Amino acid sequence: MAAQYTVFGNPIAHSKSPQIHTLFAAQQGATIWYERILVENSPQHFQAAVRQFFAQGGLGANVTVPFKQYAFDLADELSQRAQAAGAVNTLILLPENRIRGDNTDGVGLVHDIQHNLTFSLQNKKVLIIGAGGATRGVILPIAEQNPASITVANRTHSKAIELAKQFGIQAAEFADLQQYDIIINATSSGLQGDVPDVPARVFAGCQLAYDMLYAAQPTPFMQFAQQNGAAQTADGLGMLVCQAAYAFELWRDFVPETASVIAQMRENMNA
Repeated sequence: MAAQYTVFGNPIAHSKSPQIHTLFAAQQGATIWYERILVENSPQHFQAAVRQFFAQGGLGANVTVPFKQYAFDLADELSQRAQAAGAVNTLILLPENRIRGDNTDGVGLVHDIQHNLTFSLQNKKVLIIGAGGATRGVILPIAEQNPASITVANRTHSKAIELAKQFGIQAAEFADLQQYDIIINATSSGLQGDVPDVPARVFAGCQLAYDMLYAAQPTPFMQFAQQNGAAQTADGLGMLVCQAAYAFELWRDFVPETASVIAQMRENMNA
């Protein structure tokens, strides 16, 4: 019987995870069963769904919105990066039915920037826009690449200050932002067709403007960045594929190649 994996979320029908992991399995010469599971939004429903999945022979699970915090609370043990993120996006079944929680979002982002887009983060001034869970999940892996600085800016400044204190980085008001080498949009403003309220000048010296959202067309943030001087822009499709690759490696001890999968997913989106 094929090894079973899943992704828990709500909503979940849009998830590209089954397709991505099936492509990874093909690289390994394996066949896996990977399904989407829609769960009612409560800790009790989530916990019951996870326990049932593993009891029925599941080996690993991805976790997406809005369950990453619940997965953090459910895990019997946590990786260092999951502890720093305060959230879990990957569950791994251990012996004696123990469950380990990890977070591959940040390492996925870093891998996409450094290997697929070939931008080094070392000695770069990095700005992250937003101070929610998406930002918290990526700060530690970015910091491990020894950037010159990491600055967080958020509409509600107090949230940025909170993160800055926790991680020993900088917080800035939108109006006070200067220029940065790499600017990452970790807000969901693009879903409403908006861009974060940052001054246009911040993009003047920007080498890479990266939006964690992805779409068939350049996102509003990517368009705004390019119009105001960003040398290159990218959306978050690569991050999605790369975080999945790290999860696949945790489950199956196999490192998938990501560039061809990103290209395949991009082609499918544009079809």
